[in-house]
Amino acid sequence: MKVINETTGECIVANLVVAESPLARMRGLLGRDSLPAGEGLLIHPCKGVHTFGMKFSIDVMFLNGENKVVAVRNNLPPNRLTRIFLSSSSVLELPAGTLESMTISPGDAIVLA
Repeated sequence: MKVINETTGECIVANLVVAESPLARMRGLLGRDSLPAGEGLLIHPCKGVHTFGMKFSIDVMFLNGENKVVAVRNNLPPNRLTRIFLSSSSVLELPAGTLESMTISPGDAIVLA
């Protein structure tokens, strides 16, 4: 599955994995050594994430129920916690640096294709 910013036409993720079960959401990216370029993890439902126990930094995008961007966090290092976004219904975790080169703003429409 791909993730496209419908507002700008940019492809954000070429290979998306979705974590919806309680176990998959709890595990997230733990135990991995990296998240390769072009890959991403969508955690649903989710209002905030942590990187405790992770070995690498990630970019994080918070999406509401209509898949519109609520907030982004670039380069979240290991052993950190994001704030909780009450309007978020899912979180997209990406390799660190992915969002730096893109134009993504709150309110942008995201499409999972």
